Amino acid sequence: MSDLAPTTGGAAARTDGDNRYKAVQQKLKTLSTALQLAGDELEQLLRGMRQNAQRAEGLAVDIANAELDRKFIEMTNQVAVALGGAAVEVQKVHETAQEVSGLATDARRTHARLYEGLDTVRSGRSERTPKPGFFAR
Repeated sequence: MSDLAPTTGGAAARTDGDNRYKAVQQKLKTLSTALQLAGDELEQLLRGMRQNAQRAEGLAVDIANAELDRKFIEMTNQVAVALGGAAVEVQKVHETAQEVSGLATDARRTHARLYEGLDTVRSGRSERTPKPGFFAR
């Protein structure tokens, strides 16, 4: 059996309407970190599934060598094939999690490059900034 247990302490990014610079930066960082952690857990799951598939294959050979009923060999082989197929799908999810984590990191960098200077100016002055669209009238 696997020693994996679902994590319940993961940080969730709030999906509120707070689009201030620092809030967006924090949300992107939280998303990237959560996906990296998920990727690590998926990698562990993948290794375990592959090991269990190999064990099931070996067990099927042992059952065949012991000359047990053919149905047990077939069932054990089906388990090995199912685990192998599930491992392929977990690999796809793992790759997707890694890709999206990288994209979130890239988005965070781009957001910082575009808006950090503006945030510095806006945060450094004592006067309030008008709401978006004020100057468009």
